[in-house]
Amino acid sequence: MSTPRRLVLFATLAFVALASSLVPAVARAAEPVDAQAYGRSIDRAIQFLRTAQEPEGSYAKYAGPGVTALVTTAVLRTGRTPEDPLVAKSLKYLEGFVQPDGGVYQPGAFYRNYETCLALLCFSAANRDHRYDKLVANADRFVKGEQWDEGEGHGKDSYSYGGAGYGKQKRPDLSNTSFLIDALRAAGNGSDDEAVKKALVFVSRCQNLESQNNTTKFSAKNPDGGFYYTPADGGQSMAGETPEGGLRSYGSMTYAGLKSMIYAGVGPDDPRVKAAMGWIRKHYTVDSNPGMGDAGLYYYYHTFAKALDAAGQDMVEDEQGVKHDWRRDLLAELVKRQQPDGSWVNTNPRWLETNPSLVTGYALLALTYCRPAAQK
Repeated sequence: MSTPRRLVLFATLAFVALASSLVPAVARAAEPVDAQAYGRSIDRAIQFLRTAQEPEGSYAKYAGPGVTALVTTAVLRTGRTPEDPLVAKSLKYLEGFVQPDGGVYQPGAFYRNYETCLALLCFSAANRDHRYDKLVANADRFVKGEQWDEGEGHGKDSYSYGGAGYGKQKRPDLSNTSFLIDALRAAGNGSDDEAVKKALVFVSRCQNLESQNNTTKFSAKNPDGGFYYTPADGGQSMAGETPEGGLRSYGSMTYAGLKSMIYAGVGPDDPRVKAAMGWIRKHYTVDSNPGMGDAGLYYYYHTFAKALDAAGQDMVEDEQGVKHDWRRDLLAELVKRQQPDGSWVNTNPRWLETNPSLVTGYALLALTYCRPAAQK
């Protein structure tokens, strides 16, 4: 073969190889979620939880009722009923934490708002025959009373206004406020509810976006559209600060912020949502929690799935123009990470993610947003 013909052949083969490497990526994005892989993963996780549950119905009892509430909500979302023994035992256990003030928390706990929000989500999911109507209404009233607002001496000009935190002596943050908005929504509050409106004020101030909704000193120092932990009490991002003194955005909080805005009635054409989606396109991944590595990875998977589902996004187009079917991506990643016993666990101990029951709860919650179309 002559040299010119050899060069043409090599060029043709190279082109075919490149084309074949690109075409499957597009084709894979259009394939449906693997229903069998989804079902097997769910069933293995439920079996693990049946072995991990304590006789009285708890998971991670040392951590208070929050973990048990989160895990039980996840189990309910997989389609198990309140009568399933796995669920029924946990519901009875959680009922033991109902307090006279309407909260659902461990007496003397510093996390009573967080624990009550998670319990409210759980009892709302189990309230299929209205058996928990009173409990839900009382818990709804309690978490509204815990919200940082005028009752605590914080007007709308305060960076704490509208937020929720771990206790009245500690500043509010986006993670707790995200759970608050979830709980308010589960209790039946719409975007016109005053507590939801107040929470949106706080959420908007956690975004790196300077606007009429956010005039904090941080918004112009790192205007990338993502979200950080809190602007209150001097401001904090778990991902650290920029050289300019801005608060770095990171994955779990950006998805939590996006989801919270959508639940609070902010539409897709709002600059806040557009900016958040811009950050997501730039940092799309299921390999890590962007900006945090493996810290809080399974919390990230949960907020990732919940936010994109709330946004009505079936595909995410990244900044290179590649379209990703996030449900397929996430299902594949979670199946790969599932342990032989059906659990999930993080090697990074931050935020209790070495606890397999908690992490399995997060993973199950994430998976329920990946449910195949035929099972919805």
